[in-house]
Amino acid sequence: MIVERIWTGNAWRNYNYLVACPETGEALAIDPLDHEKTLATARARGWRITQVLNTHEHLDHTGGNAAVIAATGAKLIAHHATGGRIVGVDRGVKAGDVIKVGRTVELECLDTPGHTMCHVCLRSHTDQPALFSGDTLFNAGAGNVHNGGNVDALFMTFVEQLAKLPDDTRVYPGHDYIENNLRFTLAREPGNADAERLLPTVTDHDPARAAVTTLAEEKRVNTFMRLASPGLVAKLREAYPDLPESPDPKTVFTLLRELRNHW
Repeated sequence: MIVERIWTGNAWRNYNYLVACPETGEALAIDPLDHEKTLATARARGWRITQVLNTHEHLDHTGGNAAVIAATGAKLIAHHATGGRIVGVDRGVKAGDVIKVGRTVELECLDTPGHTMCHVCLRSHTDQPALFSGDTLFNAGAGNVHNGGNVDALFMTFVEQLAKLPDDTRVYPGHDYIENNLRFTLAREPGNADAERLLPTVTDHDPARAAVTTLAEEKRVNTFMRLASPGLVAKLREAYPDLPESPDPKTVFTLLRELRNHW
């Protein structure tokens, strides 16, 4: 499996992806908002885009569909319950469905509600797995729930699905928010040495050349995966004095998401 991460350089800081089979040159385009860069990258690599996958229905992820499909004839894949929110879906996928790319690439669909209620993440069947996480899991952060989402569902996605994936899973999110997310981590957990070490390496960095994190690294620096951290809970109590001595993880997650909304 070959992964090409495409930095759009737009105001929303989107990443688009091409996932290609090295034997056949067939490729899957994930959330190809910047259709010009996506198509140019495929041409430069000698790949043929045969499928497009939208992780969810927001326009900054679906806006390039029509141009990519018109240029390639690719089939469009999205969550099975998306309905008319994404136009022209050829294949609706559910949890456990597998998307095959060429002869060698298999991507398992995860049904990951929260940011929206029809959100798909993809997990690769490779020796070192990869997770294409859309707007569910960001580097050092979590998606918001402003536009059709639900914080309770997002919490369950994190604890019941993402946290249980192998620690060596490489994380490919839909946006580059890592610098601001790390600053939030350090505001909520000032003693997080891993976040302190990582922040200078991503301050004013070039997102096109950014390092790819693993789930193990996320568990060290991502506030939303550190719900039992004593330092985090103590700091959270400063903002919420009525917080119990040992708050449940769902409460911690919900309060963190609320604080992040205004960060």
